[in-house]
Amino acid sequence: MTFPPLLQRALPFLRWFPYSGTLFRADFIAGLTVALVLVPQSMAYAQLAGLPAYYGLYAGFLPVMVAALWGSSNQLGTGPVAVASLLTASSLAPFAAVGSEHFVSLAIMLALMVGIIQLALGVFKLGVIVNFLSHPVIVGFTNAAAMIIGLSQVNKMLGVPIGRSEHFIQDVWGVAKQVGDTHLPTLAMGIVAIAIMWTIRKYRPKLPGVLVAVAVTTTASWMLGFERNATATVEQIGDTEAKTLLTEYARIEDRIKELNDQITAKTTELQALHKALGEHAREEVTFNYELELLKLQLKDREDENRRRNRAIRSVVFERTKVSDDGTPQYFAEGRVPADQQTDGGRWRIIRAGATSKLSGGGEVVGKVPEGLPSVGVPKISWDMIGSLISAAIVISLVGFMEAISIAKAIAAKTRQKIDPNQELIGQGLANIVGSFTKGFPVSGSFSRSAVNINAGAVTGMSSVLTGLFVLLTLLFLTPLLYHLPQAVLAAVIIMAVIGLINFSAVKHAWHANKHDGIAAVVTFVATLAFAPHLDNGIMVGAGLAIGLYLYRTMSPRVAILGRFHDGSLRDAKINNLPASDVVTAVRFDGRLYFANVAYFEDAILEAVASNPQAPYLLVVGDGINELDASGEEVIHHLVERLNSIGVVMLFAGLKKQVLDVMQATGLHALLGEKRFFSTADKALRMIYSRAENLGEDDALRPRGA
Repeated sequence: MTFPPLLQRALPFLRWFPYSGTLFRADFIAGLTVALVLVPQSMAYAQLAGLPAYYGLYAGFLPVMVAALWGSSNQLGTGPVAVASLLTASSLAPFAAVGSEHFVSLAIMLALMVGIIQLALGVFKLGVIVNFLSHPVIVGFTNAAAMIIGLSQVNKMLGVPIGRSEHFIQDVWGVAKQVGDTHLPTLAMGIVAIAIMWTIRKYRPKLPGVLVAVAVTTTASWMLGFERNATATVEQIGDTEAKTLLTEYARIEDRIKELNDQITAKTTELQALHKALGEHAREEVTFNYELELLKLQLKDREDENRRRNRAIRSVVFERTKVSDDGTPQYFAEGRVPADQQTDGGRWRIIRAGATSKLSGGGEVVGKVPEGLPSVGVPKISWDMIGSLISAAIVISLVGFMEAISIAKAIAAKTRQKIDPNQELIGQGLANIVGSFTKGFPVSGSFSRSAVNINAGAVTGMSSVLTGLFVLLTLLFLTPLLYHLPQAVLAAVIIMAVIGLINFSAVKHAWHANKHDGIAAVVTFVATLAFAPHLDNGIMVGAGLAIGLYLYRTMSPRVAILGRFHDGSLRDAKINNLPASDVVTAVRFDGRLYFANVAYFEDAILEAVASNPQAPYLLVVGDGINELDASGEEVIHHLVERLNSIGVVMLFAGLKKQVLDVMQATGLHALLGEKRFFSTADKALRMIYSRAENLGEDDALRPRGA
């Protein structure tokens, strides 16, 4: 069955047809295998992105299917991935409390922005823009991001809180200082999960190690009563300092809600006023001023409570029973009254408020809402679009580069042709559709793509089936995930990112080109230094790589050539060749454009000055790939200047695009056909022929000067 080319471009999944039962069986097995890995991985990556775990299932449902249907790779597995998830968290953390309703809505909006950018790039065939992120920059960024991802999960492995500040290193140091407070059952769960995954990966790689680890630890969590939760009012907190923090936190939360209501009301009034009086009404200016003041107050209160929440979560409590009705009281560790007995446990506040939630055991995923995510247009915060646009661009480019790299690696095995622009369209549609079903930014996954192709996937139908298996999980299997320990999700992430750390690639870039090595190292250091603002790190690396490239092109290699014993032209300095009394031959290796024309002019004049007795200057131009207006002007100027001192400037081996510029500007006609030669050998034969036939005196006299 052959479909019209136009229809195939609009619906690229038609390339799968005709589709046989044999293909379906292969794709079914691959789709099920990937789903067994995707379900726990997606939940882990959702938490890495700062969202409740079940949002990973939302991002692992429709986006997986849409990317396969409209992408160009048959085996690329799309969905939540480590780097995009970390970039999401780091981009949104300055604007909202991690895990809050506002944070979730911003993550969904960010997915929409990423999708629109990728779709636009694909539709307008601008996939080449990803080349601005050079391989060394991505290598440096990936190594740093993998280390940050791994370190960000250590607190979950230890069962201690982690602060969120403007400096990731400071947050990690805060976790290190709490090593003594490690919750041993939590650490044990994480270590067991890592041991299971590592063992299966080494000895039984075909088994879904992630799923086995999740099944074993979730069962153990349920049987051992791993989770211990409690709630407490402010009055039940016996520690004065902690009670003050909680009281203030609850009061400021009420104020934040009040400010949000006022902003919503003011915005509605402003829209009505704009309709009634027009854009530049005096009353509108007043309303805008009041609205900005409210937003500033809101930001200050949110920042204040964010700091207060970190302080509250860092306090370890002991629980006692002091009243006749058995209501427990909570005191900071070591401050329990001498006449009171504790239950022997250690408790932390994991959600502060007028009624706080405390945990005295290990943290688990908890209740996962059953059913499908609601479908609707993402909530757009127009004020935040400007703040998030740089992050959206970085996630779009990094995510696409990750996806296309994986797709090309797979295509090398399957011999399938990959269309980068079509892949951009597929990734863009996946993120857009995901945002309409409460998804966060997604990309191609190396680990799941490898599982997909190794399990025998032939077409993208395997990813469609993977999405359907996630659908079944959302509809029927979510209760089984309640007791899944958070430490196990952290272990899943750590095991996934270990493979991303590859310092040998940085070393390889250094050996290939020192500038590439510098770009990789600077990107690595900048990403760590700017964390959690990872987009700044990759921007620095990309800017440096472009700057170093421009620097290289500003001073390309210029070689003075001489005749080797076999008659070929070679670098005179390297081969210790004598200068010719008849001709000075110069080879320029690079584009001749505005940034290096001064360098070219200086090099030519220096070559002439070093060999003043030679009446001819031959520019061997087979290394010149481009000539712009500035380059043409300098050549014109040099010809006139050299003519004035009795030196004829000749050209050999110029490429078509260079000659086209000279002909279009009239320079070629001005100089005459006799100054241009197809090869350096032809030019030299003419020069030396003149010297022999006309005699030394005539040979030294420039012709046509």
